[in-house]
Parts: sequence; structure tokens; C-alpha cells
Amino acid sequence: MPKRLELPANDIRPRLHYPLYETNLHKLAVWFFRHALRPFMDMQVRGLEHVPARGAAVVVCNHLVDWDVFPLQLALPRMIYYMGKAELFQIPPVHWLFRQLGGFPVYRGERDRWALEHALKILASGQMVAMFPEGTRSRGKGLALAKPGAARLALEANCPLVVVSINGIQNLFKTFPRRAVVEVVIAPPIYPTENDTPLSLTDKIMFTMAANLPPELRGVYAERPAGWMG
Repeated sequence: MPKRLELPANDIRPRLHYPLYETNLHKLAVWFFRHALRPFMDMQVRGLEHVPARGAAVVVCNHLVDWDVFPLQLALPRMIYYMGKAELFQIPPVHWLFRQLGGFPVYRGERDRWALEHALKILASGQMVAMFPEGTRSRGKGLALAKPGAARLALEANCPLVVVSINGIQNLFKTFPRRAVVEVVIAPPIYPTENDTPLSLTDKIMFTMAANLPPELRGVYAERPAGWMG
């Protein structure tokens, strides 16, 4: 089993520049992938009216495959910033590229204070941070038990959660020459209340997400507990 990448003593992230605005490279990437994926993907988006036109928001989405971030960003009218596992950022040119595209590294399994503070800095600048609460890909096996990080971030920043459910991206390239139908459903935003805890808010997120997925992808959130008020 490979050794878990640990938080380094000489962490260089505080010395690097992570743009808090949409770079020209991000604009170019969105344009490129929108056109490059069109022959392979028929993306159908519902609920765009639920995306706040401005201001901070935490975007949460189910995690089917490695490239979920593509339909997620292409579906939303605003740039998203996202955490990526630190292993992806080890090569300096790749790290620079991810920074230009809104990515920033997080050391999983550690109390990575820098990643949390950077996410809060992004939200304080009025931008959107995207997270996958399951923490790992389900590969079409249904929603897994979610971690409370996204809910905790929204509570600390006092900002809404935009819940996105994606289905069909797991079939990308498998149906060619027919385009894979990729459905993206955006639920009305969830606003944290003073009574919410990270765990109760996580349940709200995940049951909302599950409601907009087909039954076979709802996983552990297929049935709401008896007496659950949401």
C-alpha cells in the first residue's frame, strides 16, 4: 500500500500565488472543453436559476469519476475553485497549471489548516468553492457516506450551499459515436441556520443530492430516516 502523502514541514503553499479571479487560461480552458467534449457529451442542465449570480457559495456535488469537475464547471455560469489531493500538485508546472484553473492542494487525512483558510479566503472574495463530500469516487455504485467538511466550511463562512447532482458522466466515451447524455441538476440553495451542525447540514446536502439522482445512484441516502425533518 502506498504511503500517505503527509503535510510537509517546508510547505511552500503560503509562498505561492493562487489567483482569486478568473484567469485568461481558465476562460480558454472552459471554451476549449465545451467544444472538445460536444461530440461525446450531450449535457442537459436543470436549475441554473438556483445558482447565485454573485457572492460566496459552496458548491457540493456527487463524485462518480475523475472528470466530474468538467461537467460541473461547464454547467455553471461562474468559475469554481476546488480542492485537489496534494499528490496531483507535486510537479511544479502542473501545480502552476492547476492554480491558474482554480485548483489548490489539500493534504487528505491531515488537519490541513492552510487549505481551510485558503477556501475561506476564496469565499471572502465572493467566489465559489466546489467540493465532493463523499471524498472519493463512487464509480456508479451510489452515494457513499459523506464527510462534513463542506458543511463546516459553509457554516464558518455563513454562505449558501449549491447542491449539484450529476448522472451520465460515467458513460462518457463509452457510447461513441452516440453522445453520452449527462444530466446536471442544480437544487435550490441551502442556507445554513443557527440550529445546524456540520452533521445535520451534511444530511440536508446529501438527501437533497440523492433526490435528484436516479434510485440506483442514491446509495446510503436512498431512504430518509423515519421522523427526519430535513
